[in-house]
Amino acid sequence: MSTPAVLAIDGGNSKTDVALVAADGTLLASARGPGINAHEVGVDQTVLILDAVVKQAATQLDRGAAGPLARHTVACLANADLPEEEAEHATAVQAQGWSESATVVNDTFAILRSGLPDTVEGPGAHWGVGVVCGAGINAVGVAPDGRVFRYLALGTISGDWGGGGGLGLEVLWHAIRAEDGRGPQTALVGYLTSHFGVERVEDVTIGIHKGKIPDDDLIGLAPMLLRASDEGDAVARQVVERLAGEIAVMAITAMRRLNLTGLATPVVLGGGVVTARNPLLISGITRRLAEAAPAAEVRVIDVPPVAGAALLGLDHVHAPAAAASRLRAAYGISRP
Repeated sequence: MSTPAVLAIDGGNSKTDVALVAADGTLLASARGPGINAHEVGVDQTVLILDAVVKQAATQLDRGAAGPLARHTVACLANADLPEEEAEHATAVQAQGWSESATVVNDTFAILRSGLPDTVEGPGAHWGVGVVCGAGINAVGVAPDGRVFRYLALGTISGDWGGGGGLGLEVLWHAIRAEDGRGPQTALVGYLTSHFGVERVEDVTIGIHKGKIPDDDLIGLAPMLLRASDEGDAVARQVVERLAGEIAVMAITAMRRLNLTGLATPVVLGGGVVTARNPLLISGITRRLAEAAPAAEVRVIDVPPVAGAALLGLDHVHAPAAAASRLRAAYGISRP
């Protein structure tokens, strides 16, 4: 069996994926473990969780000697939102001895890399703008000269709205107001009561208030919002239009800050809310982007983020483009 060149890790809120990849792009081993919220559990516990999943993958290799598993580790973590948090996690990951060197970045960089070509013309970097809208929402931009623009991505306190958590609150907000008469009627009332198996939306609100329904259960309400929008519900469509504007403005602002609005900038959109490909949402995003950056190239990708982490790792070890193609094939990903 080939020796792994890259240990790729994607640590998300709902799951953690690990992949060991050879220098030629062959996927040698993979494993999946529980999700991680580094903000809640801290660096030490995050690394313990990662180590357990890394060991699951390592057991699939026929290794006769001890030592590092790979030449380089790339860990893309959902809650490594600040550069100093990335550096702190990188130090902890390096200390595990999984590889000779290690990089930790926010998982939005993995989404961006997955949607970019595998070859770089000239001395520039893999560049473009990536926006993820899944459980949360975030965006990053990378210029051809390597400059990076990013958001704090700390939720409401940093000006963010959208993602599964924000959308779930919107569904509940509109549904309770429709039920008590403060707002217009909406199909979200029936969807919500059916989802939780209760008679009234009020029961959901009280359940959350008393701690019987976890706040995290709201994250799963985004699909019903998109479904109601597809069926023409005016309230749901209003929320989806707002979300389209929010995703677009994150991408447009990143492009403006990096002077990319006049270029054929790849704008890579990922995350479960986006990859549901709701027509109103996608058309709203693309329309706004076309107005602000006519040459931008919008790409919606539905790929495992760990594949993006592995591509970043192959970039680091200077693997040929053929290696990236082989890795994409292993995950069923077409070239951008």
